[in-house]
Amino acid sequence: MIEVNGLTKFYGPIEALRGVSFEVKAGEIVGMLGPNGAGKSTAIKIITGYLQPDEGTVQVDGLDVLTHTREVQARIGYLPENTPLYPELSVQGYLKMMADLREIPEGEQQAKLSEAIYATGLTEHLTRPIGQLSKGFRQRVGLAQAILHKPKLLIFDEPTVGLDPTQIIEIRNLIKRLARHSTILFSSHILSEVEAVCDRVIIIMNGLVKKDARLADLSATSDVVLVLEKNANGVDKVLRSLSGVKEVETTRDADGNLTYRIIGQTQTDLCPTIYELAKKSNWPLRELHRDVRTLENVFNQLATTV
Repeated sequence: MIEVNGLTKFYGPIEALRGVSFEVKAGEIVGMLGPNGAGKSTAIKIITGYLQPDEGTVQVDGLDVLTHTREVQARIGYLPENTPLYPELSVQGYLKMMADLREIPEGEQQAKLSEAIYATGLTEHLTRPIGQLSKGFRQRVGLAQAILHKPKLLIFDEPTVGLDPTQIIEIRNLIKRLARHSTILFSSHILSEVEAVCDRVIIIMNGLVKKDARLADLSATSDVVLVLEKNANGVDKVLRSLSGVKEVETTRDADGNLTYRIIGQTQTDLCPTIYELAKKSNWPLRELHRDVRTLENVFNQLATTV
C-alpha cells in the first residue's frame, strides 16, 4: 500500500529525514514511533503529498505521490496532528462540506455521512457548533471526515494527543474497528498507544529508521530468567556450559533469592532444558520463564545506542 524509498528532507541546515525507507502492506496497522522532532510528521506530510522531499520516492497504492498527488490524496483519509476544523460550523455542516470537497456524488452522500457519523459516535452532536465540542469529540469529527469517502489508506498524526484516558481508549477502539476495512499508518511518541493498537512498529530517531519489526517479533528473545530460593553450588558454571548459552548474569533480590538471566545465542527456547536440569540437580526452583522485551525496553536501548 505504501512504498517509501530513500526519503531525505532538509529544513535549512537541519536534516529532518536521512534516507528513510519502509513499506506498509495492505491491511496492516503500523505505528510510526519516535520522540518529538524525530521526523515522523515530516514523513507523513510527504506520504500524503503535502510536502515534497529533497530526495527519495513514495508510492501509495501503486501511484507516485509526486506525479499523481491528487489521485493519491483521493485514496487517503488523513487526520493531521492539529485537525483543521471550522469552529463556527455545526458537525453536520462541516461533514457535508467535506463530502462536497471530496466530490462524493449527492446520491451517495447521505449513506456515507450516516456511516461515518455512526462509526465515530457523533449522532447526538450533529447540530452543535464544533467550537463547543470537547477535544475528544473534535478528534472524532476529524476522524469522521477522514473516513467519509471510505479510503483504502488511513493516516493519523498523533491521533490521541491532548486527550484524557477515557477519550484515548475510545479513539484506540475506533482505530481498531476502522482497520477491518482500511490500512492504517499512524505516528505517535506514546509507546503504550503503539503497543495497544499496532501489528508492526517503525521506530524513527534523528531522521533515521532505527527499527522496523512486528511487535510479536520485537518482544521475542531467547533469554531465560531462573530464580532460586537459595544458593546452589556451581549453578552459574553449569548454565554457562549448556549448548546455546552465550552468557549468564547473576543478581540477588531483596528477599535473598538468586536470579540468573541466561542469555541465549539463538532464538531457541532454553526453558525445557534448564527445567530438566533443575529437576535433576534438585535446585530450589522458585521461578523459570522466557524473558520478554517490552517496546519500552527496545525503545530505550535504541535511544542510548550511538
